[in-house]
Amino acid sequence: MQSLLILISQIIEFYIWIVIASVIMSWLIGFNVVNIRNGFVYNLSHIINRLTEPVFMRVRQLIPPIGGLDLSPIVIIFALTFLRNLMWEMLG
Repeated sequence: MQSLLILISQIIEFYIWIVIASVIMSWLIGFNVVNIRNGFVYNLSHIINRLTEPVFMRVRQLIPPIGGLDLSPIVIIFALTFLRNLMWEMLG
């Protein structure tokens, strides 16, 4: 049981890092630091967006962007951290 908890916790941690990478990638593309026409950047951005956008869209339905500021990554990170801590508290 302990091994399963560790695996789930690591998957949650990995997804949190993917959310952070999505935010950083959107900033880099938005401020023209990286060029989306570059094949590697396009593929990386596409993979990250495919992993995060379904979750972002569900959160955006509940909390729309406020003044151009998208709060969905923050909400997702808080929710995943809460879920991981709750899992360790209840089952660990």
